[in-house]
Amino acid sequence: EIMYGGHIVNDFDRKMCATYLDFFMKDELLDETEMYPYNDEEKSLSFMCPTPTTYDKYLEHIDTALTQDTPIAFGLHPNAEIDFRTTQSNRILNTILELQDREASSGEGAMSPDEVAQATTTDILERFGEKKFDVEDLIRGLEEQGPYQNVFLQEMDVMNILLAEMMRSLKELQLGFAGELTMSDAMDVLKTSLYLDRIPPSWQKRAWPSMRPLSSWLNDFLQRLQQLEEWQNNPADIPKVTWISGLYNPQSFLTAICQVTAQKNQWELDKLVTWTDVTKKMSVEEMESTSRDGAYIIGFSLQGARWDATSGVLERSKPKEMFCKMPIINVRGLAADKVDVSQGVYVCPTYKTEFRGPTYVFCAQLKTKASAGKWVLAGVALIMDAS
Repeated sequence: EIMYGGHIVNDFDRKMCATYLDFFMKDELLDETEMYPYNDEEKSLSFMCPTPTTYDKYLEHIDTALTQDTPIAFGLHPNAEIDFRTTQSNRILNTILELQDREASSGEGAMSPDEVAQATTTDILERFGEKKFDVEDLIRGLEEQGPYQNVFLQEMDVMNILLAEMMRSLKELQLGFAGELTMSDAMDVLKTSLYLDRIPPSWQKRAWPSMRPLSSWLNDFLQRLQQLEEWQNNPADIPKVTWISGLYNPQSFLTAICQVTAQKNQWELDKLVTWTDVTKKMSVEEMESTSRDGAYIIGFSLQGARWDATSGVLERSKPKEMFCKMPIINVRGLAADKVDVSQGVYVCPTYKTEFRGPTYVFCAQLKTKASAGKWVLAGVALIMDAS
């Protein structure tokens, strides 16, 4: 378990390296065996281990047999290369966009950068100007404030802070456009962000992690507000299905599930973990009522693999299908000593965005017929906000 080098920075890195070692460090390595991990489908791409020979023959074999770079060599799906190339292209195009002249319009009849920013400012103020939650009034009307109520009330507080900053900065920018205020550096950054369709830094600082462009982010924000408004109409109960991806702090909702389970069964909270059961239902309308044990959640996309709704297990991704929408999932609190993930279960990390890393939320348990190591090396994860 001792790993040398600076690439092991968290438990998932260690798990991936251990999985590589489990795959390669076996007796079959001394015989002719497939060196591309779990390469069952791509028979046209293969790299076989030679029988024991001399050092020079090993080098010759590598030079002749390794004809091209491929994600399959690492256990990844061919779609990984599409994702890599797409990210590269987007980065180049964004750089080009940043370098273009912002002082004048790009053609006859086209709007100048300032005009684009002004129009966007007006549009956002019209769409979000009246949005605000009266949290104190809601608390006074609650007969009982349980774990779920605390989650939604905290979400409303966060949204109020973000909305206040948006309104303040946009109204300040409007005064700058009107010549009533001198353009500050912060106002200039906001103006540039509005023109380039990017989330302004002062908003991003108070918001959830997101890789969306501003226009898509605003639509996403409206949906988040709508979920809270619907809950506000019936605050005593949780929604039939909670769009967990629409929460600023989804971890708090998962903790609330364990808290409710602990209170109901008189269990110790620190000995509970979350357990996920994937249903066959894809939409909220298909659910008749709230979960009897735990809570129903929605809003996940699977990256690196797909979910077979018929058999209820993980399967290999289809070509060019970068994400697979997940059905509704039932999350419940379970005693840690009753959890068994040794057979037929892939412990799938869940992240808020495709960037992964610091946006980690929790691990979901997904059923699999294939070895869990296959999905570890394929980088399979659940993404909450697949942009």
